[in-house]
Amino acid sequence: MHHNDPAVIRDLLHTPATWAVVGLGDNPSRTAYSVSLWLAREIGMNVIPIHPSAPTVHGFQGHARLADIPDGTTVHVVNFYVNSSRVGACVDEAIAQKERLGIGALWLQLGVVDEDAAARAVEAGLAVVMDTCPKIEWPRIEPGDSAGALSG
Repeated sequence: MHHNDPAVIRDLLHTPATWAVVGLGDNPSRTAYSVSLWLAREIGMNVIPIHPSAPTVHGFQGHARLADIPDGTTVHVVNFYVNSSRVGACVDEAIAQKERLGIGALWLQLGVVDEDAAARAVEAGLAVVMDTCPKIEWPRIEPGDSAGALSG
């Protein structure tokens, strides 16, 4: 069973970075929409929407797939808002794009669980947070208490 590392969560939420949000469309009633807005406005993350229709969301240009993100773009975290039964293929795409995009971590949202996909990601050298939400984790961490969990 996967256990989320509090130091990794703290580092991800306290380090300004680019988050690709898989499943982020332009529907304001969806959780991906509100949480990505929070990521951008409240904690200063750059957001790249990943959705088959490639919408612009919160002013950020979307792409249909991670593979469509332009070369030279660094994506620090890929955040998945997809059904658990579909997330494994999405994780595999992130692993395939890891080197090109500089991906360092995967975040599987609350209710999104795939132990096998998480194991593949860890084996590929990615940090994994699973079955929780950044907005839930934010109040659990001490602001400014980032010890560089991903950088050594």
